[in-house]
Amino acid sequence: QVQLVESGGGSVQAGGSLRLSCAVSGRTFSSYYMGWFRQAVGKEREFVARINWYGTSTNFADSVKGRFTILRDNAKNTVYLQMNSLKPEDTAVYYCARSRIPSTTKDDYDYWGQGTQVTVSS
Repeated sequence: QVQLVESGGGSVQAGGSLRLSCAVSGRTFSSYYMGWFRQAVGKEREFVARINWYGTSTNFADSVKGRFTILRDNAKNTVYLQMNSLKPEDTAVYYCARSRIPSTTKDDYDYWGQGTQVTVSS
């Protein structure tokens, strides 16, 4: 059984930073792509960032490019989302997820965490 558990969410003022973590248990972590998605109230879940097996290839949504970084530590079975220069529009529930392919589409991700709330105030 694969489990993904996010942590690190919270409330921050605009311009601040947060670091989200996603701990993965179960099947081999290092063989999969890992992604972060977010869902704001009343909106569809959207892609934020993804990273390949070795941490050598990343992809970001245009809305977070230059502000967010995605990292993974395969020894700890953990993926991170470092979020800097946060804006009120970044407010959402953030989810980590696992995929077998390098996709930005949520339907290509087969396991999901429960989500962690990020609230950015102006």
